[in-house]
Amino acid sequence: MMRLSLQIRIAFMGGLALLVILAGCAAPLPQTPDQLHYPVLEFHVPEVETLVLANGIRLYLKENRELPLVQMTAIIGSGAMTTPKEKTGFEGLFGSTWRSGGAGARGPEELDAYLDQLAANLSTSLGPYTAEVDLSLRSEDLAQGVAVLGDLLRRPAFAAERLELARRQALEYLRRQNDNPGAVSSRLLMAALYPNHYLGYSPSEASLTAVSRQDLVDFHQAYFAPNNLWIAVSGDFDRAALLRTLEENFADWARREVPQQTLPALVQPQSGSVQVAAKDLPQTTILIGDRGLTKDNPDQYAVRVMNYILGGGGFNSRMMREIRSDRGLAYSAYSYFQVGRRLPGPFVAGTETKNASVGPAINLTRQIMQELRDHPVTEEELQLAKESQINSFVFGFENTHSVVSQQMSQAFYGYPADYLANYRQRIAAVTVADVQRVAREFIDLARQQIVLVGNPQEFRSELDGLGLPVTDVDLDKPR
Repeated sequence: MMRLSLQIRIAFMGGLALLVILAGCAAPLPQTPDQLHYPVLEFHVPEVETLVLANGIRLYLKENRELPLVQMTAIIGSGAMTTPKEKTGFEGLFGSTWRSGGAGARGPEELDAYLDQLAANLSTSLGPYTAEVDLSLRSEDLAQGVAVLGDLLRRPAFAAERLELARRQALEYLRRQNDNPGAVSSRLLMAALYPNHYLGYSPSEASLTAVSRQDLVDFHQAYFAPNNLWIAVSGDFDRAALLRTLEENFADWARREVPQQTLPALVQPQSGSVQVAAKDLPQTTILIGDRGLTKDNPDQYAVRVMNYILGGGGFNSRMMREIRSDRGLAYSAYSYFQVGRRLPGPFVAGTETKNASVGPAINLTRQIMQELRDHPVTEEELQLAKESQINSFVFGFENTHSVVSQQMSQAFYGYPADYLANYRQRIAAVTVADVQRVAREFIDLARQQIVLVGNPQEFRSELDGLGLPVTDVDLDKPR
């Protein structure tokens, strides 16, 4: 028996040796990650069905039977951008009361109970350019969901008591608005970048108090019309049944002329500046900003790549590497360019550091920006930034509803028809020269707005070297 066992072991070792020899004859295994090779990723933007109903409602549809759920997003093509300054905060009160104030024959409590019964999720909001409803529910309740959507769009109640509740909540938030240094810095920066403009306004007690229920009703009556409505539907639905339900709830809603909203003109800040808001904190929040660009600017692709290299690429960015890893001045450092849909969005670079390090952190951030203007980036940086942008593109389509709502939104804002299809190719075409060119155009240290929220006693003397006027902001004084 022992002799047989020994023979088995010898045979096993011989077989193992043969496998090693055969493996050596095969292609060598990669030793480092850069030796790994994968097939080219093939990705095509999913198709979405589009159609227009007789009264002008635009529909964007895509079926997905994976789960018994349906999602709907409806947008009205008018927003709060034209709200007068004396009623700043109107959008928040409208969006909240629109959802909570009841609709159709259902009062606030009845609507809440009905949605709970359907296990439906419903939210509403009013933004600068659109009013939006988002609704998700089980596919078996689709007809009921469309009926609720019809009531919200056509017959919102705006219950007075719910408006007052929303107002009290907004006033409480206003009372505590200086508690969070991040919120303070963002508010001050937007006011500096967009002076005397909707995008830079912040609510006050007077402006919130000035909004009446009639203001909500007037906005609804002026802008809510079928020919000013876009609806995206995705999920487990039968197309014919959906269209019948939509006809039942919207066919008698007659199209009409909707007032054209004229966007208020932007005023360029007179010059760069530094705002200092004193708070007794061990560290200071630093924001450096400027106005960026809109979706119509063909340089947006080069700007996206440049921003990745600057501070948008996490640990692959220069800001994170030099401010955190090399100098240990901050836990995080970042930048972003918000590409505006109709008006230029903000460009922001930010970090937080202990009060004694504010001067070095600002100087280093601006030095990194200046180097992008003065010197070409490396080919390695460029390729990494482009590959990241290209590879992350597919995550914008990770669920069916994001596909449908994204294409609806791009149609509404007038994106080129080939925007999504050619996005990756346009990113791939960005060159080293393009990055330096857009850095010189969109990064200008002399016009930057800098906001500091922290204890200025430890860094005030270092601000003179920035060459920008310095203003102390009294957070307790209404602005």
